[in-house]
Amino acid sequence: MNLAVISLRQIFIMVILMAIGIMSHKANLIDDETNKKLSNFVLMLVNPLVIFLSYQREFQKDLLIGLMVSLFLGIISFILNIFLSRLLFPNKYNKNRATERFATIYSNCGFIGIPLVNGLFGSEGVFYITAYMTIFNLLVWTHGIILISGRKDWNSIKKSLLSPSVIATISGFIFFIARLGLPDIVLEPLNHLGNTNTPLAMIVAGVSIAQTNLKELIKNYRIFYVSFFKLLGLPLLIAASFSLLPFEQTITATSILANACPTATTLIMFAYRYDKNVTYSSQLFAATTILSMITIPIVMFFA
Repeated sequence: MNLAVISLRQIFIMVILMAIGIMSHKANLIDDETNKKLSNFVLMLVNPLVIFLSYQREFQKDLLIGLMVSLFLGIISFILNIFLSRLLFPNKYNKNRATERFATIYSNCGFIGIPLVNGLFGSEGVFYITAYMTIFNLLVWTHGIILISGRKDWNSIKKSLLSPSVIATISGFIFFIARLGLPDIVLEPLNHLGNTNTPLAMIVAGVSIAQTNLKELIKNYRIFYVSFFKLLGLPLLIAASFSLLPFEQTITATSILANACPTATTLIMFAYRYDKNVTYSSQLFAATTILSMITIPIVMFFA
């Protein structure tokens, strides 16, 4: 079955879960504080667990080579995104220039990417996307902070090496290389917890969208300009570039999908921390998240 059709089906499932999040917020079942705690629970525990579990598989040389290829593709992706974002948003008098560049470079590859990849390719896809996420985590806490704040924050840079996703990737990789498998009595409950990743992540995203003033969002044309390049322009360019490479489709499609995901929630967190335009950052997150439900199947058609 075509990847576009499969991704459309997976996105339809995610839209329903997001709608549950929106309705839960409207019905006061999940308030802002609860959503923040749920978000942290997913980011700090469930997401890293899914990453670690993707390495709980029999060691195969082909998988290791595929992981290295994914790492290479991830590096190429970020080089292209960083370079092209400078060309797309060159105006130094634009007070939101750093925010727009960040929104274009960094995608929600964990929160949105993992559930989608898991739905499309299963645990093997999650295994490959961890390479992209490792580069994401290293860059977002170094280049990302310098971009948004305009200065180097060495404490945050050090923290990038200790983020749960990086720790999960490193420990999972060690288990994979050393051929260490968890006993079934431990693995089964961890798998049950890992299976909550998609519904929890989508409900949190739905609540975040419900908190955004969509009327104000629609009035700002810049949001759609940024969203176009984030969701279609750059991912399609990357898809065209990767189609020329002699790599397995699962590996290239995973990297393309990671690029096609909406803007990272980290943008909002950094906007709060470094006194940037929080409203605009939230609008970019909401707009790209909503529009990605349409654009991801388009991108995956060319993957």
